[in-house]
Amino acid sequence: MDSRSRVNFASLASGNLLDIPQIPSPRALPKVMTTPGVIPDVDGSEFNDADSDGSTFSRERKIIVTNMLPINAHKDLETNKWVFTRDEDSLYLQLRDGFSPETEVIYVGSLKVEVDASEQDEVAQQLMDNFKCVPTYLPHDLQKKFYHGFCKQQLWPLFHYMLPMSPDHGERFDRVLWKAYVSANKIYADKVMEVVNPEDDYIWVHDYHLMLLPTFLRKHFNRVKLGFFLHSPFPSSEIYRTLPVRNEILRGLLNCDLVGFHTFDYARHFLSCCSRMLGLYYESKRGHIGLDYSGRTVYIKILPVGIHLGRLESVLSLPSTCTKIKEIQEKFKGKKVILGVDDMDIFKGISLKLLAFEQLLQQHQDLQGNLVLIQIVNPARSSGKDVQEVKRETYSTATRINEVYGSPDYEPVILIDRYVARYEKSAYYAIAECCIVNAVRDGMNLVPYKYIICRNGSPQIDEAKGIKKDSPRTSMLVVSEFIGCSPSLSGAIRVNPWDIDSVAEAMYTAITMPDNERQMRHEKHHRYVSSHDVAYWARSFLQDLERACKDHYSKRCWGIGFGLGFRVVSLSPSFRKLSIDYIVPPYKRSSSRAIFLDYDGTVVPQTSINKSPTPEVIRAINTLCNDPNNTVFIVSGRGKSSLSEWLAPCERLGIAAEHGYFTRWSKNSEWECSPMAIDLDWKEIVEPIMKLYTESTDGSYVETKESALVWHHQDADPDFGSCQAKELLDHLEKVLANEPALVKRGQYIVEVKPQGVSKGLVAERVLSTMVSSGKPPDFVVCIGDDKSDEDMFESILSTVSSASIPAPDVFACTVGRKPSKAKFYLDDSAEVVKLLQGLANASSPNPRPSPHVKVSFDNFI
Repeated sequence: MDSRSRVNFASLASGNLLDIPQIPSPRALPKVMTTPGVIPDVDGSEFNDADSDGSTFSRERKIIVTNMLPINAHKDLETNKWVFTRDEDSLYLQLRDGFSPETEVIYVGSLKVEVDASEQDEVAQQLMDNFKCVPTYLPHDLQKKFYHGFCKQQLWPLFHYMLPMSPDHGERFDRVLWKAYVSANKIYADKVMEVVNPEDDYIWVHDYHLMLLPTFLRKHFNRVKLGFFLHSPFPSSEIYRTLPVRNEILRGLLNCDLVGFHTFDYARHFLSCCSRMLGLYYESKRGHIGLDYSGRTVYIKILPVGIHLGRLESVLSLPSTCTKIKEIQEKFKGKKVILGVDDMDIFKGISLKLLAFEQLLQQHQDLQGNLVLIQIVNPARSSGKDVQEVKRETYSTATRINEVYGSPDYEPVILIDRYVARYEKSAYYAIAECCIVNAVRDGMNLVPYKYIICRNGSPQIDEAKGIKKDSPRTSMLVVSEFIGCSPSLSGAIRVNPWDIDSVAEAMYTAITMPDNERQMRHEKHHRYVSSHDVAYWARSFLQDLERACKDHYSKRCWGIGFGLGFRVVSLSPSFRKLSIDYIVPPYKRSSSRAIFLDYDGTVVPQTSINKSPTPEVIRAINTLCNDPNNTVFIVSGRGKSSLSEWLAPCERLGIAAEHGYFTRWSKNSEWECSPMAIDLDWKEIVEPIMKLYTESTDGSYVETKESALVWHHQDADPDFGSCQAKELLDHLEKVLANEPALVKRGQYIVEVKPQGVSKGLVAERVLSTMVSSGKPPDFVVCIGDDKSDEDMFESILSTVSSASIPAPDVFACTVGRKPSKAKFYLDDSAEVVKLLQGLANASSPNPRPSPHVKVSFDNFI
């Protein structure tokens, strides 16, 4: 049953999700052209076709989609006209440096100001003409519920590990706010669709505000080239799974080709959520982590963002910066300075930092009067009660420290709670002996990077500080373990911000460390920060996005699913549905046929509790078996006793049980054991090992077959079960290195079976027997649904291509639309039964005598 959070596309298109009064939509912006071309109507059918012929553009284009455009806007009081300027400090503007000069960059996002409906068309055209920006206009109520509601009250706290355990500690999930989030993402997607050329353009979506946007874009353009980067933390699965709309958001991100994170921890948490909640597998492919999602590979990118070196270095060269440095040096002459630069919010740990500084002064009295903590507080981005509480605590702690340890000419803690210009902030960076970032949770935090560059200085800064040009540069960083930049700063002192003692000790170590060690740490950090700037980050992401999209047009794809559960299935171009009309003519023309059928998930549904075949299946199989031109086999991993019981009415049916370990050609034939697997002594080694892993892995069990042992872990914890399966696989491969047994890992299983036993070998032996008996097959059909059947598909295709068998008609068919070695598919077991019935109706009505074939497999050793 669909969850209540499902929202179908018809509802979204109607615009009635929030009962917001409909406003006239601004006219569609023209696609930006650099060469003449034919542009399809945005509302036409061509625009909804993933394979439509779009316009040809001579310039490479990147479309950057963000919550807010990198544009500053205000109205001129005299002319009453809008004035727009680029926000040079915006990361999204700076990332253009990573693209080639020929690349055209278009931005889609909201303005930081509200524009009256009567002015929206004019403003949109002005922004497109002058800044290549496409504004999204959200109604005031929708904007409030979308950004200040769902984004800031629900997603942002959750992604920073804050759960609403009570009404006093966060806002509970509100479906009205969720619908606003969906509606806003739909509006952003519509704006992207106005300007995108889906065959050529690359779209890069940013941050948690727009995690559903990929679903809407993928719905319209199945092959759109789409990347996403999350600038916040991604929480562990235990936190994320509390979100009622968890699957919809995960599927939104999975509709991208590349998903980027700052750290491996964030990526690991995302992958764990996909595994636990959606049952998806991931693996590393040549150094790139990939998730298989309905035949598409969704790649994971792990790379922290950098800073814009040119922008920061230009500030360091300003006369105002140098003047400010001299002023600060004079003010704090003879004192060491520790610097903190943080936003005023509950996750930045400012009060914890002050408590650690207080303890430092208490433990080292010689520092009193000689050490100053300058805490720059950036203006709060919101004004909730939590921010007010943090502000009160910060001020009360700072006041207490200054009262206890201060004097008329010494103030140990200096709070700068106002807007601080970039030149002034850079001056503080340049003179600070140590910089501390003590956040309890932060997605990235670029303060340490800026501090390192400023401490490296410039000719103007050196002159202002009164140091020689070739003098050694030093810096010291104390950083929280819980911020995104921490893994990249290997020379920093990492701390647990909740441990006041360790933070105080870290600050003391930082300010007393010998200069030569501080110099080495600084040089190491400077090499990294200067080589991994924002341009490097953007260039690397786009290169990986191009790599992830290179096979888009080499596969067939189609969309399935409704609403926010929509996804695209992508498969080989030769992969198609096997119809009765297509297979019956070659079936009738042939005179020697081989038919191989899997059992579970093929002739009976995988989810069926009753595994006995239906009367329809029995009739169809019997009709096929009675045709003297047919050799029909059920090839299954099931045991021979179960298959014999279920298929007892089919007297002429061949059965291969336990993947071919036991084989018989008809009900009247004797079961034959594979001669390649007589020695099963290895089971005595394997069974106690599997039992050991079963005891230590809750939810696992051992299945015992005559020829094999299987360890199942589908009911165990996904991560722990997978980890244990890998360990068991390694353990068994070592102890069975000299035994005639094969260890294989499958979906939620580790299986040990005799060497030389597989469904592929069964098919090969049956086909070879038909050739040796003078009846080489001229028609082969093989149908199966799981990984073991892939061996059968591969073996059949290999065998029929050999010189001993004339080229027959081969129909390898998998059950379900998924990547496969087969060239055909059927949707489910019901379609398999219909196909068998179609073949049965085309079969010869004359029954053949009951076979008494006895074939020795010794010839196939």
